[in-house]
Amino acid sequence: MTEQVEMDEARRRYEFKKALERLEAKQGAGTELITLYIPPDKQIYDVTAQLRDEFGQCSNIKSKQTRTNVQSAISSILSRLKYYKKPPERGMAVFCGTIQLGGDKSELECQIVEPPEVVNLYMYRCSSTFELEPLKQMLEEKFVYGLLVLDRRESYWGFLRGNRIEPIGGTTSTVPGKQRKGGQSSVRFARLREIAINEFYVKVGERASAAFMAEKDFFERFKGVLIGGPSPTKEEFEAGAYLHHEVQKRIIGLFDVAYTNESGLAELVDNAQDALRGVEVMKEKESMARFLKELVKDDGLAAYGEESVRHNLEIGAVDILLLSSGLREVRQKIRCEACGYANERTVKTKPGELTSDLETGTCPDCSAPLSIAEESDIIDELTSFADQSSARVEIISDDFEEGSILMTAFGGIAAILRYRTGY
Repeated sequence: MTEQVEMDEARRRYEFKKALERLEAKQGAGTELITLYIPPDKQIYDVTAQLRDEFGQCSNIKSKQTRTNVQSAISSILSRLKYYKKPPERGMAVFCGTIQLGGDKSELECQIVEPPEVVNLYMYRCSSTFELEPLKQMLEEKFVYGLLVLDRRESYWGFLRGNRIEPIGGTTSTVPGKQRKGGQSSVRFARLREIAINEFYVKVGERASAAFMAEKDFFERFKGVLIGGPSPTKEEFEAGAYLHHEVQKRIIGLFDVAYTNESGLAELVDNAQDALRGVEVMKEKESMARFLKELVKDDGLAAYGEESVRHNLEIGAVDILLLSSGLREVRQKIRCEACGYANERTVKTKPGELTSDLETGTCPDCSAPLSIAEESDIIDELTSFADQSSARVEIISDDFEEGSILMTAFGGIAAILRYRTGY
């Protein structure tokens, strides 16, 4: 049951992000796109009263086209709000206006979004683009972890945000090597070296703490810090309490890493798998590691690429369907109205790109223009196939190495199979 909830959440997050990309791509000719945010405690009749007042104020707009388009958008919003006695429990966002489609073409569009979190502001805004920042903030990871790797030569720190590692900065030390110069007593050299090590630890602690505590809503969002490095460096650093006391008390654990530069952050996350067991990135890493392990076996249960995975889904052979969150493709059923030719194809799109902007091409049989009879997002289509055979679906972020490999090396579509099929 928990896995089902997590799977549904990943899909909802993907769909929400994709919807924002589409809205962000829309442009108006002037300040005629209306953004309206309505919190759950706002009375609908108060909103409609303001909209009617704004409709009257439109008479002051000099441009006839802009005036007409804004009034049309307000009328469209008012007609939709008639169906609401009160806002949804998390509030709502309305995006409405005349969208430029290219050339001289335009179209009035109106979209109501029920956000994944509570809308806590009321906003009415006219612009050439939609105001999406309040919704984009809902895509931010709610919990973050601090990452710190160090030895006596250098240190680096950053964040783990959901499944994305974000490097922040680092520093190097002036600690002398263990070999002393001639003429120096061993006792004096050891004392100077200990002073230099302590000064370096102080500098690392201050800079790393400042970076961690600068995180927005630190006390609510910052879940803890992972420290990596060789022994005894990391143990000395923790025992010396060089971090700010609010960060120090959030230390989750110490882990061995070979690298203490930016590369060490990813190694630290990998080595802290047990401590991060509940974090989404670890689940995604485990699934990708299992897929890559199956891939190199002679009789491995792995498939990749749309054609192979699609076939295995159709026969119910897929156990886990792995889809990249960066996948932007649509599945289209195309036909020729002139001769009846029909086919299916998968078309790549850019984030936010409208499929109406894509070339439909011509019929291979009679050269007449092809039309799109039906289309769906590739993730939606493959997910529906997976649901029919109770296959688990995981949408894998491309913000970490294995996730990036899924997108770049395997086209963003792969599967772990229940049994070998030869496809």
